[in-house]
Amino acid sequence: MLPSRPLLRAAVFALAVLQALASDTFIAAVYEHAVILPDATDEPVSPDDALALMNRNMDVLEGAIKEAAQQGAHIIVTPEDGIYGWRFTRETIYPYLEDIPDPAVNWIPCTDPTRFAPAPVQERLSCMARNNSIYVVANIGDKKPCNSSDPGCPSDGRYQYNTDVVFDPEGKLVARYHKYNLFMSETQFNYPKEPEAITFETPFGKFGIFTCFDILFHEPAVVLVSELQVDTVLFPTAWMNVLPFLSAVEFHSAWAMGMGVNLLSANTHNIILSMTGSGIYAPDGARTYYYSMKTKDGHLLVAELDSHPRLSPAFPPAVNWSSYASSVKRLSPNNHDFRGLIFHDCFTFTDLTKPEGNLTVCQKDLCCHLSYKMAGKREDEVYVLGAFDGLHVVEGQYYLQICTLLKCKSPDLNMCGQPVRTAQTKFETFSLSGTFGTNYVFPEVLYSGVQLAPGEFEVLNDGRLISKTRPTKPIVTVTLFGRWYEKD
Repeated sequence: MLPSRPLLRAAVFALAVLQALASDTFIAAVYEHAVILPDATDEPVSPDDALALMNRNMDVLEGAIKEAAQQGAHIIVTPEDGIYGWRFTRETIYPYLEDIPDPAVNWIPCTDPTRFAPAPVQERLSCMARNNSIYVVANIGDKKPCNSSDPGCPSDGRYQYNTDVVFDPEGKLVARYHKYNLFMSETQFNYPKEPEAITFETPFGKFGIFTCFDILFHEPAVVLVSELQVDTVLFPTAWMNVLPFLSAVEFHSAWAMGMGVNLLSANTHNIILSMTGSGIYAPDGARTYYYSMKTKDGHLLVAELDSHPRLSPAFPPAVNWSSYASSVKRLSPNNHDFRGLIFHDCFTFTDLTKPEGNLTVCQKDLCCHLSYKMAGKREDEVYVLGAFDGLHVVEGQYYLQICTLLKCKSPDLNMCGQPVRTAQTKFETFSLSGTFGTNYVFPEVLYSGVQLAPGEFEVLNDGRLISKTRPTKPIVTVTLFGRWYEKD
């Protein structure tokens, strides 16, 4: 006699748990989704039309989830805005929202869909997780009624939140996170009254979750890693690449290294808006990543990670980011110093006029030091050493300290700082360091074609970012991106 379907599913789940417990690693997946967008409209669509669009996107996501499960993945992360897109006002997004309960209610929407208000999206996501015995991470919208007794209640009587949900392999809702740091265009959503630090335990480590722009701020990003000691961060995002420092694969890989955690980054894919770049990152570098401005299709990534990276022999040692640079004698002002803008921030630059040498450039309290040797100096490519120490104020306000070796867009020094994707110059060696006032520094090496350099550079205990391969591939930028949370 064959076992019943529920018993069989329970047996499969128990086996998966035992396998995870028996291993110090797990299989992670992220899916970069080319979101099917709604038609632009100033009027709300009907709930049925909203659900129809969301089901079209969930059809695609379900295919990716099934494929990931077949490849042995224990968890899959899907992107921010991955179910309904982003063409909304506060009014037009309302038909797409559901009331998402606190996970403490112990709810499996797949088996008990009528327990709360109609929630067809949560029901379907729950069933995707349950039917494939995999953790599913998705981004949807939450609505919460409020009344005049609440002084913060919006005039329409409801709060609307950009929300991540996590369903476990049984389909149970185990995590709900309301995005705290909204990007400037997210006027359809409300800010939560307090930042949330959401964690949950799995058989393969402690997980935390936040969304997109949150990664640049102390709450929740630093709280989850430094205070709550999560092993892995789940990161749905809709990231528009901003070169030279904030392309998705570049910064997210560097953040995982700088914070010493795994990061599962799932981006939306929309080349018109420069949205691409997803990856599975560990503290010692990218395990796999994807960046393409050529295709319109989505892409699934699967890779193995350490369940507890801090216990891994490959875990990077602690770094004193200012140790080496503070010991270097501060040079007199350089005759080649000049100013230039990168993403609206005014950098102090000095150009690399010789094929090898030692340079220093300073701005305020930050001095950046570079030792280098080019494999061959080209007359048609100019590189600069740059420093920025100050408050960034464009799409948000946050303090930065940045040291960078950077290829200019053209030999005209006035073009230094503008976005560059390609280069031809290789370096025999480089060593970059800075007198940082913060320990939150993220090391980036970006090659021509927006390609990462996993395993081809290292950070020494004294704060030097150095090359390991000779020569390197053609370099776009070598950067130490410091985020001075303490000054915010």
